[in-house]
Amino acid sequence: MFEHLNPRSPIPLYEQIANRVRLAIASGELRPATALPSVRQLATELRVNPATVVQAYRDLESEGFVEMRQGAGTFVREVAPQARARERARQAGALVREMLAQAGRLGVSRQELQTAVAEEIGVGAP
Repeated sequence: MFEHLNPRSPIPLYEQIANRVRLAIASGELRPATALPSVRQLATELRVNPATVVQAYRDLESEGFVEMRQGAGTFVREVAPQARARERARQAGALVREMLAQAGRLGVSRQELQTAVAEEIGVGAP
């Protein structure tokens, strides 16, 4: 779930971690009551400061995605279907913005990009 964190990204690492967890919850990859890795375990795995993981988990808790239980760990909460749908839509928008930015850096026009996307998803295909 955390294989694509980018320490050179302008997006802080704690936000990247929280985004990955949000998406995993919204997509159903992480189910309610699932235990997340401990702060120490995830910090070691990702080679980040434990405070970075704590910040991500706190943000997720304040948004209602997880519950932090003192001495027991951090667990996925039940998230309403409409909240999961909103998160998927938010993530889709972020993907589109990222794709547009990358296309701009490569000199790909919006029309070229739109044609390529339509071909990939099969729009207009028989």
